Amino acid sequence: MPNDAVLKAHGIKPSLTRMMIFEYLKTAQKHPNVDEIYQALQSRIPTLSKTTVYNTLHLFTEKSIARAVMLKDQENRYDLAAHPHAHFQCLHCNEVFDVAMMPDFDLNQLMPNHEIQDVSVLISGVCETCKAKEAAQKSS
Repeated sequence: MPNDAVLKAHGIKPSLTRMMIFEYLKTAQKHPNVDEIYQALQSRIPTLSKTTVYNTLHLFTEKSIARAVMLKDQENRYDLAAHPHAHFQCLHCNEVFDVAMMPDFDLNQLMPNHEIQDVSVLISGVCETCKAKEAAQKSS
């Protein structure tokens, strides 16, 4: 589905800025923060401000297009809300990785008399790259 159609389907008026921020989130290899999105797009949108990026991301999260992922250091990173998943944050390099949730896990079984609207799971530890670097340093 084209970006403008996705935005319209979620009740968002598609503007050039909104479509470019959505496209950036769609193609981002990592979970960017406001500053990273701003830095990546400011040369293509000269009138872009960090406030516009923040407000657009807030709108996207409000309309369930994107998710704000709160990290251990209280920094928000952003991710498209394409499918339910958890996140792993490396405590050394601060990278954030997607972790698939168990497909047959029914969240409503946790609290059957409640309405669960969102679940946020953050796992922290050391990623395989940092772990390999540590092992290499110890062996040399």
